[in-house]
Amino acid sequence: MSNASGPAAIAGLRGLVGFGIPDSQVDDPGLRPRLRVKGLRELAPGAFVFALMLTATPSVPGWYLIVFAAVPAGDALVVLRSGGPKATAYGVHAATSAVMLASGICLLV
Repeated sequence: MSNASGPAAIAGLRGLVGFGIPDSQVDDPGLRPRLRVKGLRELAPGAFVFALMLTATPSVPGWYLIVFAAVPAGDALVVLRSGGPKATAYGVHAATSAVMLASGICLLV
């Protein structure tokens, strides 16, 4: 799947269509740096959760996952408000948020 998140945003832009935003203008030179920054900002929290898993008690990454589940939930809202496919909004972004919430709760219990 093509998206502009994480590694894909850094390695090369292939479009935002896989992210769920139709009619994306990835050829716009002004958009490319912003997407690369977005990719880096998504990689850092992912790496941080692994550092927490290695060094902290289970409740710390649990709360982290619960709080950061808002990010993919917000992505789902962006896709829906952009007229993107509901399957992507719910099947990718909302599902990711649900898994993060469930994982965080499991770490707290």
